[in-house]
Amino acid sequence: MMSWLPYPVVSLCLCALWLLLNQTLDPANLLFGAALGFAIPLLTRRLQPFGYPRLRAPVTFLRLMTMASVEVVRSCFNVCAIILVRNHSTVNAQFIRVPLTLRDPYGLAMLSCLINMTPGTVWVEILPERYELSLHVFDLHDRQWWIDTIQRRYERPLIEIFEGEKDHGNPA
Repeated sequence: MMSWLPYPVVSLCLCALWLLLNQTLDPANLLFGAALGFAIPLLTRRLQPFGYPRLRAPVTFLRLMTMASVEVVRSCFNVCAIILVRNHSTVNAQFIRVPLTLRDPYGLAMLSCLINMTPGTVWVEILPERYELSLHVFDLHDRQWWIDTIQRRYERPLIEIFEGEKDHGNPA
C-alpha cells in the first residue's frame, strides 16, 4: 500500500519554506506550497533506500550541531590566518586515516557533511577493507589529535543519535 504522505514533517516544512520565501499567505501560494509539500516527498521517496532516519537522541543532535557550528567559525578564522598571514611553505597538508565504528548510512552521511563544511578538512573516502575514513587536513600538526577529535566529538554523538546506545567498542 502506497502512503500518500510519506514524510509529513518534511511536507509541512516545504510548505512553510515556500510561504516564507514568498512572504505571503495568499490562497495561491498556500495551495502551491501545499502541492510542493505533497509532491516532492512522493517524487523523492525512492531516494531514501534505508527509510526515514530516526533521531534517537535529539538533545545530543542539538549539542553536536552547536559544537560543529562553533568549530566551523573557529576553523574559518584559522584557515584565513594561514592563507593571509603565514608563510605558505610552512603549511603541512596531509592525508590521515581515521578508524570508524559508525556504520549507519545516515550517520556516515552526516559525518561527511560535518567534516566537509569545516574549512581545512575534506572527507576523501571510506576505505572498505578496514573501515577507515581517509581525511585530508590542510595544516596538520598532530595526527592523533585529529583522530581523537573525529572519534570523540563527531563519531560518538552520531552513534548515539543514529544507532542508539549500542556497544561499539568505545570506552564510556
